[in-house]
Amino acid sequence: MAEVAQMLRELGYKGPLCCEKELERSAKLGAASQHFTALCAWLVSELKVVSSMVENISPTEGPEDAETFQLEMSGVVNELHCPYTALTTGDVTCRLTNLDNCLQLLVFLSTELQAARIISNRKVPVIGSEKGNTEAIQELKWVGATLGIQEYLLGVPVAEYMRILQNKIAEITAALPDSSWSSPLLKTELQPSQWEKLADLHCQLLGEYECRMRMLVTRFDVTVQSFYWSERAKELGAAMKEVFWPLRQSLKTESDINMAHLLAAREEDSRILHTCSAVFRQNTQSSINKVLMTGNVPDRGGRPNEIEPPMPTWTKRKEGGGGQQWWGKRNKRRKK
Repeated sequence: MAEVAQMLRELGYKGPLCCEKELERSAKLGAASQHFTALCAWLVSELKVVSSMVENISPTEGPEDAETFQLEMSGVVNELHCPYTALTTGDVTCRLTNLDNCLQLLVFLSTELQAARIISNRKVPVIGSEKGNTEAIQELKWVGATLGIQEYLLGVPVAEYMRILQNKIAEITAALPDSSWSSPLLKTELQPSQWEKLADLHCQLLGEYECRMRMLVTRFDVTVQSFYWSERAKELGAAMKEVFWPLRQSLKTESDINMAHLLAAREEDSRILHTCSAVFRQNTQSSINKVLMTGNVPDRGGRPNEIEPPMPTWTKRKEGGGGQQWWGKRNKRRKK
């Protein structure tokens, strides 16, 4: 009795039959006990969650529903191929009327639930299935498309698909010369706690990047809007928007860098190059940089004393005040 109660508690049952005395009392009554039938209904409902079970039972509302409950339970044990003859043979309406048969039923349903949960947890998502439509699965699909993995391989489990990817990557890297790729930047194996700290740091950097990017994009929008103030811009406003808007849509404030980029980073990614160095300028220079402006640089203006129309001049306030503002003269002393 204690083992059955312990098994029920381990399965997550929190009803009144967790107590050994209540469990024994309800098991003696069998199908006539509402608590016993409610426990059996809970076990069957949990089985339906983790398996493809079809049959179902309902808890009773009194002893008068005992026969109906036993008929429903007969369909459940037959579907589960119960090996206990005491629960599958004999009169259906008399199977759950004694303590031994009821405890045997609870043990059978509990062990079936344990096995179904273990099998459900061991199931792995399949590449290309609806259940495997997660971010990680999508990343694996993109890797496979980049490596030229055939589409018929998208129906295999993730573990097998990972082995196929590993073999394909090893085949490609073996054909490359040693000088074409360097060692990975991350050479140590991180512990789970270190990965959690790294993930927190990554989230902080993403937030800082988004904040800075929003500021730059806002400044960019304000600068572009200032060009629309001129008279010529009013005529060419549609053409300017045609050129500007596709470029503006390409500016995203969110970063696409994730933990996978860290694992894929190589040693040369950590080298800092000066943007003005000759080696770096070989890849960044363009024909615009070679244009040399001759003569004096045009004056951009903007001095306040040269703005037209001229600044307004302030005149001295007239003596005598505002004329009819008598409230301001009540407390003034008369001059002698």
